[in-house]
Amino acid sequence: MPDLAHMRTDYTARRLREEDLAPTWVEQFDRWFVDAVAAELPEPNAVVVATADADGAPDARIVLMKGYDEYGIVFGTSYASTKGAQLAVNPRAALVFPWHAMQRQVRVAGRVERIGDAASDALWDPRPRGAQLAAVASVQSTVVESEQELADRVRALDEQTPPGSVPRPRVWGGYRVIPERVEFWQGGADRLHDRLRFVSDDAEGGGWIIQRLAP
Repeated sequence: MPDLAHMRTDYTARRLREEDLAPTWVEQFDRWFVDAVAAELPEPNAVVVATADADGAPDARIVLMKGYDEYGIVFGTSYASTKGAQLAVNPRAALVFPWHAMQRQVRVAGRVERIGDAASDALWDPRPRGAQLAAVASVQSTVVESEQELADRVRALDEQTPPGSVPRPRVWGGYRVIPERVEFWQGGADRLHDRLRFVSDDAEGGGWIIQRLAP
């Protein structure tokens, strides 16, 4: 086994101070996301999505963010998947963007809602035909007998479906995570990390307050 006790990196790339923070969480997120894209990180829109079932049992997986604006962060999936079932009974989620190569994380927590059909179509239509076929043929999160079974489903669907884009199934669509807290984490020397958090403040008419958290 590798020597885990000594497997560490000292974070000294940069600092994050209050005076450097953008006025809103989405402007700050946009700055950092643009940086992550410019740094050519692999799949910078990959995000960990954590949900919980009706009993509070946690679950997490990585998906691809497909949009963001002042209203929240959007991703697409099957509503019949495990995460879809969990969000149906407990419509809250936590997100983590793990931009390790830049010594940064962004953490988001909030309510979750489905986006409308037109917005879901806008997520679905740019997908390659192969990905569309796979999403229709695969009943996400269910047990399958073999890899071949899935391949046969996709092949049969491909033969039955006219050329071009595959219509979006009603069971597939987008979710929006509506932030209540957004934390920007910048690694610091000696583990004195910078953690600045936007917190929704209903008392201020839907405004935001900024907090510095101990590392």
